[in-house]
Amino acid sequence: MRPLCHTSDIEEGKSKGFEVDGVALFVVHHQGRWSVFRNECPHLGINLEWMPDQFLDSDGCLIQCAMHGALFLIDSGECISGPCTGQSLTAIKHEIRDGQILIRL
Repeated sequence: MRPLCHTSDIEEGKSKGFEVDGVALFVVHHQGRWSVFRNECPHLGINLEWMPDQFLDSDGCLIQCAMHGALFLIDSGECISGPCTGQSLTAIKHEIRDGQILIRL
């Protein structure tokens, strides 16, 4: 496991993008938990955000692809609306230890 960032770097209800070893990732802090995914829409393989660190819909309850508006559940990455319905984002194995988000690629 390798450190990605400190948990305090991502406020509740926010998201943040990263690049690690050429792999685009993002973290969502939602309801006291952190989810980590590859930054890649399963429909076209493009990055999800429309602006830096903007991965969530206007309500902050779902992950949204900026290209086609596909919506994904934060906990599982499952697409529930849009051209990739039924597919999922690729989750990144992670754990929280001593205030750090650690990932395994």
